[in-house]
This record gives sequence, C-alpha cells and structure tokens, in this order.
Amino acid sequence: MDYYFITDPGKVRERNEDCVSIVENKMGEKLLIVADGMGGHKNGEVASSIALNLICDRFKNISSVGNKEDAISWIQSTVSEANVEIFKYVEKHPESLGMGTTVVLAVLTTSFLLIGNIGDSSGYIFKNNKLHKITVDHTLVNLLVKSGELTLEEAKNHPKKNVLMKALGSSTNVEMDIFNVELNIDGVFLCSDGLTNMLEDTQIAKVLSENSTLKEKLEKLVFKANNRGGNDNISIAYLVKEESHD
Repeated sequence: MDYYFITDPGKVRERNEDCVSIVENKMGEKLLIVADGMGGHKNGEVASSIALNLICDRFKNISSVGNKEDAISWIQSTVSEANVEIFKYVEKHPESLGMGTTVVLAVLTTSFLLIGNIGDSSGYIFKNNKLHKITVDHTLVNLLVKSGELTLEEAKNHPKKNVLMKALGSSTNVEMDIFNVELNIDGVFLCSDGLTNMLEDTQIAKVLSENSTLKEKLEKLVFKANNRGGNDNISIAYLVKEESHD
C-alpha cells in the first residue's frame, strides 16, 4: 500500500476546520478518515479534531478490527463514542453550541473494505482510472432529489445545498452509513466537500490517473480547487494498492 493525505484552508476561510489522517493498527490494517467541522462560534475545528483523534486513537490501539461484522460494530460504537465526546465538550463550553462535524472513513484489511459516512464528505473507490462514489451525502438537497422534488442539475446550484441532515454533534443518536466494498480496486479516495464543490469527479479522476507521485497528485487537486475559488477547506486522504504504483 502507498498512501498520502493533505489538508488546506482554501482561499476564503480564515481557518481550517477540517481534519484528515491515515493510521495503521497493530495488524497493519488501515484507517483513512476525513472530518469537516462546522458551526458553534468557530469551534468546528474542535468538533472535527475530537472525532478524528478519538477514532484514530482507538484504531491504533487495537490489534485488529476482526471480521467484517466485528469491524462494522467497532465503527458504529467508536463513532457514537466520538459523538458523545462532542456533546460533553459543548456542555462544558456552552458557547460552542451548534458545533459538529462530518466524518467519512474507510477501514481496509486483507479481507474486506468498509467505507462509512455521516454528512457530506465523500468516499470513493478508484478503479480503471475512474472514480466511483460509494457514500451518499446526508444533505437536504439530496433528500429532495431522492423524493423527486429537485433534479440533479438543480441540486448542484441550490442555495441550501450545504444544509446537512446528519452530522456528529447534531443529535445524541447517530448512526453511520457503512458500505461493504469490493477489494478488487486500485485505490480508496476520501475528501471533504471543499474539493467536490470545486471539481467534478471526472476532473479529479484525470489527476489521479497522471503519472506522478501521490503527493504531487493531491497537491495538484488542492491547487485546482483553490484556482476555481477555494471557497472552503480542502482535505483528501488517498490510498493505492501496490500493483497500481506509477
């Protein structure tokens, strides 16, 4: 495996409320995670760092996530624990009321790949030079698209396209959507909406298909997103299988 992650404040935001990491546990299993914080008197970065640090710490300190069922259970319970910690922080810091974070993560072992999300940060697989989105955004416009009230085109530029229906810190009970993904892939790609709001999936895939290092590819994606306005923080975590090395 080869992997790299990157985060950038973008061109408009005063601070970076995203967090991103890739960690291994004692068995060498991988966890990729991107958290995009928001709200509560600029405490979005607190929410995203609470979630990311707790989930990464728990992962690094277990020898293995076990079989697929064990791993799904581990993800749900650890994400719920992160949610509780965000609520505890808000209790102690009432000025932070309203803070929360999206989370998209991937757990990769020799036997399976699981991708989970809460909010509108995206999880993809990369295969045959194409990006395939696995996660479903928990947004108001996505709900309206599903019910037939909006078309996909209308949703793209809708004034409420960033309104979330689900995030850590928004409700005491949260459940992450978890997707069981085939292992026959070239890579796993996670990002915050600061990238996907600026670049189409085909544009991202084109950069990922180039003959350059992972670092160069991700830096180029950040550059392109900023070049188009960079109106949000941009975070990416990318892992490729060894056979797809340049």
